[in-house]
Order: sequence, then structure tokens, then C-alpha cells
Amino acid sequence: MPTFVRTEKCDGCKGQDKTACMYICPHDLMKLDKDGSDTGHAMKAYNQEPEQCWECYSCVKICPQQAIECRHYADVVPLGGSVQPLRGTDSIMWTIKFRNGVMKRFKFPIRTTPEGSIDPYAGKPEADMSKIEGPGFFETCNGYRAGEPGELICK
Repeated sequence: MPTFVRTEKCDGCKGQDKTACMYICPHDLMKLDKDGSDTGHAMKAYNQEPEQCWECYSCVKICPQQAIECRHYADVVPLGGSVQPLRGTDSIMWTIKFRNGVMKRFKFPIRTTPEGSIDPYAGKPEADMSKIEGPGFFETCNGYRAGEPGELICK
């Protein structure tokens, strides 16, 4: 389900040097056509290699203009249906439109937090590594391991 840009919606992130989709794409597929030589649309983003898309939808979710959409597989969206995520400030709304016109919407909260703000132990004590290191903790047999020796049948 590679992504594509609706040029009528894309504003090139208002003429910035690097668009939001370029910033977020983990495979560096999104490009800004500054002079219109690649797509015929100046200052519009585009997916330069749709067949290489990882289908992570990061660009779809981050686009402030909702200009990026994705082509869906026939088993997910058969014969004319569509699925489109829309990112809000606190959630992502998935809109599914079936070919008979029925629409369903699902809202999921965004669970991201600022970098470095997570408390890894959340008030719980740190793990005592001395209890899990050393001989006898994991018994092995023929390449398999188990926490309890009775779980293995060695021949």
C-alpha cells in the first residue's frame, strides 16, 4: 500500500526547505519538487519510489494538509473502498469507506511522549541481575532452554 501525494492538497509545507513527510520518512522516499521538473507541480512533495514504501504511514499521519494517501490492497479494501488515517493533536482517526458507501470511523489515542520523559521503572524497583545471571537459571538441552529443568526432556 504505497503512499501518494494529492498535489491539489499539498502546499509543500509552505515553502520550507524540508517538508514534514521528508523529515519523517524512514526510507527517505519523500521528496520536494522545488521547480516542478519531476512531477510538473512546483513546491509539491512526492513519493520518488512508491514500490520501496515500507507502509509505515508516518508521512500520512504527519502531513498537516492531509495531502498524502495510500493505495490499499484488495483484500483490505476491495473494489473501490478506502481507508484513510487522519492525525489530530491527541489521536488518529481511521475512516473506512466500504464500496456500498457505508463509513466506519475508529479513533485511537496517540501514545507518544516527549523524548526522555519516560520513567522506565515507574516506581518499581530495578531488576536484581544477580538473580538471573549465573549457572542454573536457564537449563538447556539440545539447544532449547527452559526456566525449570523439569520442562525439558533430554535424550
